[in-house]
Amino acid sequence: MSDIYFYKYIVNKQVFFRSKHCYALVNLKPLIQGHVLLVPYNPEIYRFNQLSDEESIDYMRSLQTLSRFLTWNYKADALNIAIQDGPESGQSVPHLHTHLIPRFKTDDLKNDRVHQQLSKVDILTDFEARRLAYTQKPTRVRDDSQRVARTDDEMEQEANELKRKFEEFSQLNPHQ
Repeated sequence: MSDIYFYKYIVNKQVFFRSKHCYALVNLKPLIQGHVLLVPYNPEIYRFNQLSDEESIDYMRSLQTLSRFLTWNYKADALNIAIQDGPESGQSVPHLHTHLIPRFKTDDLKNDRVHQQLSKVDILTDFEARRLAYTQKPTRVRDDSQRVARTDDEMEQEANELKRKFEEFSQLNPHQ
């Protein structure tokens, strides 16, 4: 099996899910436990609109499967599913990827800066004004200073646990 790349980084040991055209891996600096990424195998796919029809179908099916799995595995009440599609949207790695982040009724949504920022956006305002506001006040669940990069061993251990749990999930849900 050849190496799996997330942009220019080999991520073989971080991968816990594979389909024909994409894979899921654990996050180097997760916002919360269970924050994972769905990524196409082709590192030259930078934007969502570059997926072929076949890749798009596989990507969406994988996204649905992963959303069901993460909800089941983490007993999540909801998920944030996000694609930052291009550098102006905050995409930090030039390789298409979708963030899946488990959320819970017990989350402190009142103090959740992601939701606070979203609730302030007036959909009728000018796009450029919204883009400028976004770039001046980046929103994160936690400040980057509180997000510590994990070691390769920590990420491999989480990926192995998620692989095991995904196998269990798949046996309980054979229609996936």
